[in-house]
Amino acid sequence: MNYSRLFSCVAVWLLSAIFFTMTVQAEGQLKSGIEFSKQNGENLLLDAYVPEGPGPFPTCILVHGGGFTKGTRTSYIKPLFEPLSKAAFVWFTIDYRLAPQHRWPACADDVADAIQWVQEHAAEWKVDPEKIMLIGESAGGHLVEWAGIQDKGTPALAGVVSFYAPSDLEILMQKREQIGGIGDLLGLAEKNDAAMARIAEISPIRQVRAGLPPFLLIHGDKDDRVPLDQSHRFLAKLKETGNVVKLITIPEGGHGMGGWDKLGSDYQEQMIQWIRDTIANKS
Repeated sequence: MNYSRLFSCVAVWLLSAIFFTMTVQAEGQLKSGIEFSKQNGENLLLDAYVPEGPGPFPTCILVHGGGFTKGTRTSYIKPLFEPLSKAAFVWFTIDYRLAPQHRWPACADDVADAIQWVQEHAAEWKVDPEKIMLIGESAGGHLVEWAGIQDKGTPALAGVVSFYAPSDLEILMQKREQIGGIGDLLGLAEKNDAAMARIAEISPIRQVRAGLPPFLLIHGDKDDRVPLDQSHRFLAKLKETGNVVKLITIPEGGHGMGGWDKLGSDYQEQMIQWIRDTIANKS
């Protein structure tokens, strides 16, 4: 074994790691495992990224997917961490209670608690309370759409970004043989008229009203789990009620943003620009 070459490689790796760490620290700080809520003895945690500088900064609260039954604050939605950091946004990525151990509306309540926590701790985390955005993907997209529609807080949310969200669960479940994670979420064993009525009740599309924050919908046109039609239907409903909404379609994009980089998509840049434009219009 060429130990000299091995030591040289290790030295280069260590120097690179140190440089990377110094760069991250120069751009901002990432803090992990912060409690934002406690439910029946269960601590709900978030991670927070705060840019360098006095602030306050535009802020994003991230909600992961996982079919309401799995996932963590560092899974699935992770591709958004770096672009949001480079944009000099404060961002928080949250955990929430999962089915089947916790049924609806536990997960929705946890997202609402996270929003309230961020608003209440705005000064501590350099958050601009007038510029808070929600971002969610898949089941998390459903949850941020739901939160954006239900929100009546002061100040109101600046906007909502949902990736390939199941906005109309009733239509989605009509096309599936198994009730799956939605059944776990609602405590339903089979599809019947009563079950479908309950599923419809928690569909964001059924809750749309006038006066909502702006929405950005991002969806792949080859999504075989949550079809693009879900976002088209939600887009039409938002427009029908006079709300501001935009849809970005990812050609050849499947379910999950993890593989979109291979498609050469600039969805991250488009999302950042939409957030900036939306915040500017709110000011």
